[in-house]
Amino acid sequence: MKTKGLFALLVLALLSNSSIAQENEKRFGFELSGGASMATSKPGDTKLNPGFGIEGIFHYRFMPHLGVYGGWGWNRFGADNSFAGTDICFEETGYVLGLQFKHPVGSMPLSYYLRAGGLYNHIEIENTDGDIIGNTGHGLGFQLAAGIDYSLGKNWSITPGLKFNYLNRDVEMGGVTTSLNHNYLSLRVGFLKRF
Repeated sequence: MKTKGLFALLVLALLSNSSIAQENEKRFGFELSGGASMATSKPGDTKLNPGFGIEGIFHYRFMPHLGVYGGWGWNRFGADNSFAGTDICFEETGYVLGLQFKHPVGSMPLSYYLRAGGLYNHIEIENTDGDIIGNTGHGLGFQLAAGIDYSLGKNWSITPGLKFNYLNRDVEMGGVTTSLNHNYLSLRVGFLKRF
């Protein structure tokens, strides 16, 4: 009888510890990431050089493994020759909002994540002086991403991952409308602070 009572107390203590740990997990977070981007299409038949971008997103976890994320991103690609001239830059900026699934890997301080979201972005075309010579206006696209979240302690994580952005917009320059099917892969490394 005494053994059963001790066993029941031990089980209750373990369960209460794990439920307290889950309640103490932070639900909010802010992630800042940056890295290289590689075009997977030719917007307006333009071959884009490798690019670079940054993204800042807020996280809110509303279930143990599911949450929402939203924020702002910027990506820049150069082009030696394009329909808009030589030495032109294509800059995509805008907003992202989506769902994130994150799951721990065993008992390690490591989780993997999967993200799917919508974009509301636009593409600006700039000349060598930095002047905007074309703007598509904002429109809808989508983003898919996957990566890992490695805990560094004290509610900080490093979050390397791979993302794919898709945006199809039209730009009018000199009375000619050109379709810019702008798709690219990005290798990102970010830092996440939970609060």
